[in-house]
Amino acid sequence: MTAALIWCPFGDVESAEAAAGQLLEERLIACANILPAIRSLYRWNGERGKGSEVAVLFKTRADLLDAAVARLEALHPYDAPAISGWRCDAAGVATLGWLGAECGPLLP
Repeated sequence: MTAALIWCPFGDVESAEAAAGQLLEERLIACANILPAIRSLYRWNGERGKGSEVAVLFKTRADLLDAAVARLEALHPYDAPAISGWRCDAAGVATLGWLGAECGPLLP
């Protein structure tokens, strides 16, 4: 089994917690670390912008990554959320066991 991570900013803690709670309920993730008060500088629709957001690091299994990203995109309140997911090159044995137990149906 391989671990995976998803990074995604949200406009506020409440919407981050709501999305994380739904993904946990659906067993698409095992954990969401919500990081408060990040400052975002960006380009959107040809213009520069800035704002305060919260960031979330979601932990899941690699075989659930695509489904978790798609579900997060559907749940996210932004019209075009910035969601990045990747498979991990390495993870601890305990972490892999925890992800296997807490995410999705157990693998054979």
